[in-house]
Amino acid sequence: MTSKPPTAAPQGFAAVYPTKRPQQTVIKGFRISTQKLPILKADPIDEMTQKLGIAPPEMIFGDNYVMIEHEKSGWGINFNAFDALDLVDKTGQSMLQVAYSKEWQKSREKTHEGIKEIVKPFDWSYSTDYKGTLSPNAKAFEETTNEIPIELLKRPDPILFFDEVDLYEDELADNGIALLSCKIRVMPERLLLLQRFFMRLDNVLIRVRETRVYVDFESREVIRDYQSKECSYEEARKTLATARDDIPALMRDANKLSELLPVVEKRTERVVLDG
Repeated sequence: MTSKPPTAAPQGFAAVYPTKRPQQTVIKGFRISTQKLPILKADPIDEMTQKLGIAPPEMIFGDNYVMIEHEKSGWGINFNAFDALDLVDKTGQSMLQVAYSKEWQKSREKTHEGIKEIVKPFDWSYSTDYKGTLSPNAKAFEETTNEIPIELLKRPDPILFFDEVDLYEDELADNGIALLSCKIRVMPERLLLLQRFFMRLDNVLIRVRETRVYVDFESREVIRDYQSKECSYEEARKTLATARDDIPALMRDANKLSELLPVVEKRTERVVLDG
């Protein structure tokens, strides 16, 4: 482990790191950093609201992040709440047109009644196709047919570093949940990061959007896999009805639902780092 700070902060809302040091490790030229702090307070939330132009989720972990950096090439990618929320549809074209949206808007109008022009049509489920923020001069990903080597990841290699980091969460006016979180594990020869957006709107829709970042430390190959999955709430419930387990509990289990939902979009990219 090392106490040296990351070379660059995420480019989103948390432009300056708090005094509390992040958790981090360095292995074979790669620096992995994570930070978990309490939810933002009122003033930072108001500032974020003005910058985003939309009403924020109920719980924003605006100082949290997960970052991977390759020191020699200067390549880096980080995952943070502001950049993820900035990709939420702000036009209202993707907004779920259901009865719950009115309840949600009323709750936000009351919460943010002192801030003008923030409750406007937008995707109130906070769905995002965020795949991470590349450092300014980072070598770009290119589309590939290479897949993440799942069999290598199944090996019982020792885990040198592990963390789970929440970025934001909302209960959608008590009618479900929207949660964006990251999980990372580092082994001696490779690492895997999983960012998952999980949205369950009761009796309407279930949506899972996952970004996986795989790094091979020896070859310096980075593979990023993005998958979007969704189906109606009723379809998911019927699929789970064949199981003997508790269906209400399974409908809250993002891991289980991710295995069952059909893929509606997939993209795989790679980059090989210099040095």
